Amino acid sequence: MRTIIIADRLGHELFPLTDRTCPALLPVSGKPVLEHTIDMLANAGIKRVIIVIGSFADQIRTKFEYGRRWGIEIDYWGTRGEEEPNTLLAQLPKGMQFDSTLIIRGDMIRSACIVEFLEQATTRNAPVLHGTSHGHSLGICLCKTDHVDLDPLHWPILVQGLPISPDTIIELPDAKVSLMESLAAFHQANLDAAAGRIPGLLIPGRQTALGLTQGRNSQVSSRSIKLGIAFVGSGSEVHPTAELNHEVVISDQVIIDRHAKLSDTVVLPNTYVGELVNLSHSIAWGSDLIRVDLDTHVRVTDAFLLADLRQTTLGNGLSPLLNRIGGLLLLILSLPLWPIAWLATTQEKTSGTLFKSCRLRGNRIELTEFGERQRTEFTAWEWATERPLLRALPKILAVVSGDLRLVGVEPVTIEQANRRTEEWERYADGAPAGLIGPSQLRYSDETPEEERLLADAYYVGQHDHWKNWLYLLEGIQKLFSPRSWSRQQGKS
Repeated sequence: MRTIIIADRLGHELFPLTDRTCPALLPVSGKPVLEHTIDMLANAGIKRVIIVIGSFADQIRTKFEYGRRWGIEIDYWGTRGEEEPNTLLAQLPKGMQFDSTLIIRGDMIRSACIVEFLEQATTRNAPVLHGTSHGHSLGICLCKTDHVDLDPLHWPILVQGLPISPDTIIELPDAKVSLMESLAAFHQANLDAAAGRIPGLLIPGRQTALGLTQGRNSQVSSRSIKLGIAFVGSGSEVHPTAELNHEVVISDQVIIDRHAKLSDTVVLPNTYVGELVNLSHSIAWGSDLIRVDLDTHVRVTDAFLLADLRQTTLGNGLSPLLNRIGGLLLLILSLPLWPIAWLATTQEKTSGTLFKSCRLRGNRIELTEFGERQRTEFTAWEWATERPLLRALPKILAVVSGDLRLVGVEPVTIEQANRRTEEWERYADGAPAGLIGPSQLRYSDETPEEERLLADAYYVGQHDHWKNWLYLLEGIQKLFSPRSWSRQQGKS
């Protein structure tokens, strides 16, 4: 028997999820949809398959390679996408002669029904047989000749739910199926799989508490499960103060920050959910937030709310403890410079006070009276001297207090932040405010604000964990720069 998996669906109906991958690779409870299909075929004793691929073909090849992990030999056949099955069958190389061909769609979710379907098919003499459950196609077909009607497997026809000839039906009433024909259906398929409502799916991970399935190297406390069930994929971290209510699916490499509340929500891979964020009936992937109950989609530009961990290193600095410890060490090392700063300030006599202060927007998050998240202001102190390095010494206290990070974008006032209306300008708000960064290290106070903002926006889009260490080294080098010690006129 020859086995063909159709995985060339384009998935326009699942945009924006299919902007970065194809429906067959969308994760359902920790595994791509196509992998669930391959699991079932392997358990049914299938040893060789042909996967029909269209868009994002390279991603499928990279993920499944030649199938050795499943004990299956995998070949690939490329199409332009959503090819008619009849045309596809005619195009495939003949090669060996087969008594029958099993065709199964690999871009939809179904319960483990392949073995039962094949057992019943052996008792029927029809040239083509389609699996159904309560009138819904299971996306499975067994054809015993090359000249049969395969239209019920063609995606545009399948999603319309057109009736199939009764003579060609194998009814499997206990089987469950989701076509994932919409964002709401994809959302529900994830919740159903995690809750065990789709029998026979091999869900990765182990049950570590009542209602909690946990993947490898993930960190989640059972205290976070308030009501219902939760699936947490591998390499993910859920803060102990976060709340997971009713049914929640968290994919691989996800970070859920402090006091976040998730209810009936699916979080897809490499996503950061920020502190105090409340998600309900949603799909979150990177900066994309989809409310399936309201049929709305927004792209969040504030990385303190949602962020793509492949593009930002918010996850590397989620714990402020390390930053505060680093700030404390920096404060101790800088103590010999404080008497010098006092001496420079008194000698210059540029103002009647030793210190100047201003209100800046920091990294702490609070809820407004309307329940909206916003960064809090803090008082930043500076020595009243014109020597840049000495002037900034008191800002180390803001790192110790947690208002600033060691490395980040330039902290600004609330008024400056409110003046940022362009998307590229607000993009710079997606990173933590820091003591040092590209603007603080490489530009003077006289540099135009737009130029400093552009440097911060570039930092947000390009920086990574190791570049933060480079900025720290660059900051150490500035200690030996004459410019850092010389008197400069400018704002404080």
